[in-house]
Amino acid sequence: MIDDLYQETILDHSKRPRNHRAMADATRKAEGYNPLCGDKLRLYLKLNGDVVEEASFEGSGCAISTASASLMTESLKGKTRDEALKLLDKFHDLLTTDTPAGRDLGKLVVFCGVREYPARVKCATLAWHTLKSALSGGDATVTTE
Repeated sequence: MIDDLYQETILDHSKRPRNHRAMADATRKAEGYNPLCGDKLRLYLKLNGDVVEEASFEGSGCAISTASASLMTESLKGKTRDEALKLLDKFHDLLTTDTPAGRDLGKLVVFCGVREYPARVKCATLAWHTLKSALSGGDATVTTE
């Protein structure tokens, strides 16, 4: 039953992604690319000081990549840069370890099953690696390779 809920959430965010738009007044932008499956992403952030006021993305990708970007942008709003980076670390931990620390990921926990499919981990983390680049002010395209 819980697997159905997780699958339903991922499919919902894949078919109807939240914050899927360009942001003209973004203060930070970064691009990401997953050459393994062709996922492409442009992330927009609007920072007010050190706080993420808005987050959005454009691009195309598989269901997991799109859902991850959608849920990530929802989760970032109101977080400081440091809080966003800690969330990235927790999310990465969720996808790559058998006993992930901290379950305070909210809806992001729906991706816990992805760790069983190592090739799909790159799909789920593309937006997050792009976020790290955007927060650091990087302008190179981030790849999952």
